Amino acid sequence: MIKREVIGRYRGSFLGLLWSFINPILMLAVYTFVFSVVFKVRLDQGTGIYDDKFAFALLLFAGLILFNLFSECVSRAPGLILANVNYVKKIIFPLEILPWVALGSALFHAGISFLVLLIFLLIIDHPIHWTLIYLPIIVFPFLLLIMGLSWLLASIGVFVRDVGQFIGLILTVLLFMSPIFYPASALPESVRDYLFLNPLTFIIEQTRGVILHGQSPDWLGLIVYYLIALSVAWTGLMWFEKTRKGFADVL
Repeated sequence: MIKREVIGRYRGSFLGLLWSFINPILMLAVYTFVFSVVFKVRLDQGTGIYDDKFAFALLLFAGLILFNLFSECVSRAPGLILANVNYVKKIIFPLEILPWVALGSALFHAGISFLVLLIFLLIIDHPIHWTLIYLPIIVFPFLLLIMGLSWLLASIGVFVRDVGQFIGLILTVLLFMSPIFYPASALPESVRDYLFLNPLTFIIEQTRGVILHGQSPDWLGLIVYYLIALSVAWTGLMWFEKTRKGFADVL
């Protein structure tokens, strides 16, 4: 189903799956040109990546990869059951895998974007740090959190159709309240603490750390994030299983 989802997105297009490579390449090229050439943005904080002319484009692109992964899954979640009514009414189908399909598709495109980012780092002769091996450990609890929210929203979306519109507003707020267009270190300490209440902040900062800065993860923070993500995933799945009996009646 994930394969069909990915291929179906580009079915009928001339370049097909090549678009999954072309899109992130074009976006990274645009970010680099606009922020490095046009605006000449510098984040001079006396440490490696910030002194590089490509720093802002790299920080922005790395943050957007994770935000787009989160946004695509969460924005689609309220309509997942509504878009697959036949699976609810006509056949016995494990409805709980539908969010996994959406996540798998989004993860495929996020993986392509990360690959483009690494290739770009090689092109500009930026070091590929060994700490990159920690990336799966950092991203995994993020995926659990996304799944928990997806199960919860997929269920609520059946009974409350307005939730899809509401999620769009929330995602717009999260886009600017996450350290995507800026590093969290650029904010005053009094504000920075509140920024980490955003579930995206910690993962974005840790991902940038292992890929761009060569820093090891914050293990204590990661353990706490794992526990929170597991709780959200378990709660979302339990809620989905408890409410799925009413899907057929409502639809």
